Amino acid sequence: MKPRVIFLFLALFVFTGCAELLKILQSSGTVPLTEAEVINGLKEALITGAKNSAQRLAAENGYYGDAAIKIPLPDEARVIVDNISRIPGGTQLVGDVILRINRAAEDAAKEVAPIFINSVTQMTIKDAFNILNGADNAATGYLRSTTYNELYALYKPKIQVSTEKKIIGNISTKDSWVTLTGKWNTLANSVAGKLANLKPVNTDLDDFLTNKALSGMFLKVEAEELKIRKEVSARVTPLLQRVFGSLDNKTNQTGN
Repeated sequence: MKPRVIFLFLALFVFTGCAELLKILQSSGTVPLTEAEVINGLKEALITGAKNSAQRLAAENGYYGDAAIKIPLPDEARVIVDNISRIPGGTQLVGDVILRINRAAEDAAKEVAPIFINSVTQMTIKDAFNILNGADNAATGYLRSTTYNELYALYKPKIQVSTEKKIIGNISTKDSWVTLTGKWNTLANSVAGKLANLKPVNTDLDDFLTNKALSGMFLKVEAEELKIRKEVSARVTPLLQRVFGSLDNKTNQTGN
């Protein structure tokens, strides 16, 4: 089964709800499935979809080649970047750091699927109906709330390996970041800094980069969810066209 079809079957479960789905199938003349069959079958589809999603992010340039989710250095690192760029070959060094960070995220994505699978297997009927009655990104919100901490623990060590690698003068990205932010925070926390309303910055570079990586992942998940909810062209099978067409008609009737 193609990944796109799998995601659409996921939407069929998540965005209609079991009772509504059975009602639609009955009205269309299709032999209705039991609620258990619908839940079990579509959970299996979601698991397959999660694997395919992780594979796309884990591919080379899954992060680095996508401008929407490519992981940058923090804005506060501009001073570091500017200083390194003045050194012969410095621009290349900075580029290499950003590349390694994104490659680390792509590497971490290879191990994401089991975490999503565990979340899916624990999804209850109540969870499904909360998603159904929620916002357009309710399914993404469910996955974020049930997997974020575990995904964070997976990603952060891999990001850390990249930031601790020595890049110039036996200095790593982490070393430069700690020096820069340490001096800044000393100023920000001083009397003069407080009078000037200066704010300390987050000195945990790995935390910043890890959260950026996960934000990128869920941005892509949310985009898929919205597309399935809104775009008729995303319904690529007769069953999906009939089911979502019925829902569209119901919405139009309500609107009228």
